[in-house]
Amino acid sequence: MAKRDYYDILSVSRDADSQDLKNAFRKLAKKHHPDRNPDDTSAEMNFKEVNEAYEVLKDPQKRAAYDQFGHDAFEGAGFGSATSHAFGADFSASMSEIFDDLFGEFMGGRARGRPRSGRERGGDLRYNMEITLRDAFSGKTAQIRVPTSVTCETCDGSGAEPGTHPVACPSCAGVGKIRASQGFFTIERTCPHCQGRGETIEDPCEGCAASGRVLKERTLSVNIPAGVEDGTRIRLGGEGEAGMRSGPAGDLYIFLSIKPHEFFQRDGADIFCRVPIAMTTAALGGQIEVPTVDGGRSRLKIPEGTETSRQFRMRGKGMPVLRSALTGDFYIQVEVETPKNLTRKQKDILREFEKASTDETNPESSGFFARVREFFEGMGD
Repeated sequence: MAKRDYYDILSVSRDADSQDLKNAFRKLAKKHHPDRNPDDTSAEMNFKEVNEAYEVLKDPQKRAAYDQFGHDAFEGAGFGSATSHAFGADFSASMSEIFDDLFGEFMGGRARGRPRSGRERGGDLRYNMEITLRDAFSGKTAQIRVPTSVTCETCDGSGAEPGTHPVACPSCAGVGKIRASQGFFTIERTCPHCQGRGETIEDPCEGCAASGRVLKERTLSVNIPAGVEDGTRIRLGGEGEAGMRSGPAGDLYIFLSIKPHEFFQRDGADIFCRVPIAMTTAALGGQIEVPTVDGGRSRLKIPEGTETSRQFRMRGKGMPVLRSALTGDFYIQVEVETPKNLTRKQKDILREFEKASTDETNPESSGFFARVREFFEGMGD
């Protein structure tokens, strides 16, 4: 049976570069691997065919000979000579990345990055903290209590009884991985005896059961800077869970939320406050006293004829901008309150006021109803 063209096997053009060849090989090797196709009897032959094509084309000298003479370049030498290193050391090197991908899917990964010394980084922690708007305005130092894993004082984090030490794992000789031959290739997997740590503890610490850490509540001081906003995250490096067996500690992340305020609404660095005022104050003018976000008071002058929903701005009376010398503004929106529960005398006074009123007293309403009359008169014409 005539052999297929190597370029056709890899589905690449004849001018494909080394990276194109490598990418095609990786894709096809994973596709036809026998472990992925246990019910396909042709998978192993396809896998060998792909490997044979790649072993020839990746070598510049073999590729040049193949381009000139085709399969005749290796005639007489046989399959083994044409790819004499197909299933030896060269094969293992060329397939190492594919094993990472392939067996990562079958076996849960190769535990890349796992420290073979047994030291593992501790987990990160999250702490939710609620503060007041005034705390966010001025900043504060808060004390928090966090239950977390800390280094075992009995064994100083080693996990072994005092006076003893962890030893190299006898199953993997301290490597953390075990290699097993299967057919013509080698499988490397995490050592099941030490879980990839490369060491075991013969005399575990009674205080921490060989983990090197115990559960304990810690009190920490947290500095909250002025100007923080709702959702601000503060990181305390190394204040998370202690690492396994003297490994580095994780981090503690504090997420801030700000309580709703009775009077104020916040928009970035600006503060807004809705203030009801009497009808007489709006009409005659006057002064009102309003609270400020820093806990103080401020006087605001209301001019004559102030209308409802009018907004006044106090510059620099808002929130500080985080890590900046800038400060927002304080906006006061007045709402004119309609009098209720009037006495007879008050009603009589208002009726007298109404009789004495002219279009100039209420220019907006007078103008509106004048236009309404014109509108209806126009419709009648």
